Amino acid sequence: MTPAELATLIAGRWSDAARPRPAGTGVLEVDCAPAALPAVCGALFREWELRFAGLYVEDEGGEWRLRYVFYGGGADGWVHVLSALPRAQRALPSIAGPVHAADWHERETEDLFGLVFEGHPRLGDFVLHDDAWPEGVAPMRRSVDGRARAADRRAAAEPRPRRLVQAPGAFVLPVGPVFAGLAESAHFQLETVGEDVIRAFPRLFYKYRAVEKIAEGRRADDVLLLAERFAATTALAHGLAYSRAVEAVTGTPVPARAEALRIFLAELERFRHHVGAVAGICESTALAVATSQAAILEERLLRASGTLARHRYLMGAVVPGGLALDLADAACAAALGECREVLAGTDRLWEMLRLSSSFLDRIEEVGVIAARDARDHGLVGPIARASGAGGDLRALQPYGGYARLSFFPAHEREGDGYARLRVLFTEMRQSVRLMEQIGADLPPGPVRAPVAWREGAALGWVEAPRGAAFHWVRLNADGSVRRYRVVPPSFANWHGFHLAVENFAFQDFPIILATLDLSVAENDR
Repeated sequence: MTPAELATLIAGRWSDAARPRPAGTGVLEVDCAPAALPAVCGALFREWELRFAGLYVEDEGGEWRLRYVFYGGGADGWVHVLSALPRAQRALPSIAGPVHAADWHERETEDLFGLVFEGHPRLGDFVLHDDAWPEGVAPMRRSVDGRARAADRRAAAEPRPRRLVQAPGAFVLPVGPVFAGLAESAHFQLETVGEDVIRAFPRLFYKYRAVEKIAEGRRADDVLLLAERFAATTALAHGLAYSRAVEAVTGTPVPARAEALRIFLAELERFRHHVGAVAGICESTALAVATSQAAILEERLLRASGTLARHRYLMGAVVPGGLALDLADAACAAALGECREVLAGTDRLWEMLRLSSSFLDRIEEVGVIAARDARDHGLVGPIARASGAGGDLRALQPYGGYARLSFFPAHEREGDGYARLRVLFTEMRQSVRLMEQIGADLPPGPVRAPVAWREGAALGWVEAPRGAAFHWVRLNADGSVRRYRVVPPSFANWHGFHLAVENFAFQDFPIILATLDLSVAENDR
């Protein structure tokens, strides 16, 4: 369905309550009355099967401006449902019923802006924990000075674990938030009456850094540093999504060589990230030799990245307008040669893993996420694709030259840990094939175009290693950032974490967590 066809359907069904208007190639904006939001958004998500890309809220001009973003594949393009409230008004209907993928978005908005989504079953104690923050802080409001010291942060209430299971003998097993080693701070409340996890609640945001608030008023070039650093292992993907948003606002044409090299670096990052994820899965199942082998392969890719782009995690390579530095054809060829050798190593590792019955016993038919649940919860990336429910923005909404490349997204149906592992290995091979296509025909020319700053807002998106990443940027005329909003893939995927761990044994918990490859830092941002 094209945006024009969708506009006709919306106008015919909701009349004055929802007024569609084209807003650029492949983009349809719908001005919607707050009361009609659940019906309009529900139809987009369930009836017309568009995916939910996030809720973007702005405190502007004496009113709250809300933007609900949906997207499809190809001609379906993008649909932005816009609604507004007077600033004195704080309540509006929740869409989390018909669009369950919006559940956490509304909870986050309630905590950070103080808006209340009527009908939502559980608001509060999300980003700003009740045992650390008083009520009513709302740090993302325009009136709050992000540079000022936080107000009194004494506990607003005695912390109590949420209980759903009331059977005799039921108890809550807390895990975290402090762990040994390199594990990040996250708290899991696992309910049980025996050996199986019946209900699971993740409590995140212990390392909330207010990246979006810190960005306000800073130069767009400086905010790029924030975009790259809130999730270091996927720094290039987030830097690219942010840069694409800035380029869309300013109308900056990226040179062809820069577009090609961006894809080359993005696939190098994806390859390295997936090898690291496999190392984590092997470690969770106590395969010490396989863990070491995967770690060695990851280290080789980190060194190749550092040699090619001067940073092991590719920070500083992408900038608005293109790249910070040119990458010589010979250097790209050398990096590709190293990737081919590492790929041969990952193929050998795959053969050993798939023939290890003790390993397969730990991940096969464990941590299953059904396709319908994956879609309802808005899961993205390898997790969703392993359940047969995920798209890939490189194919759904090709960007930066992906449309010219031969590429078919990985796809599995079982939705268990083994399916997720197979997707990772498939995508490793795809990344090297994509790098080969780019390396075989690198265009000449400059790698950076000048950026002419101007006022406006736009959405930038990429398929990051963990899935779809969205960066919304509003710029002032002088190139400073007025509003920055990030919807990282881990935020979407932590929402469905409980789907995988519930109804499985406690000893499966760390293994399932490893196969999901969820990032706390990326979520907490």
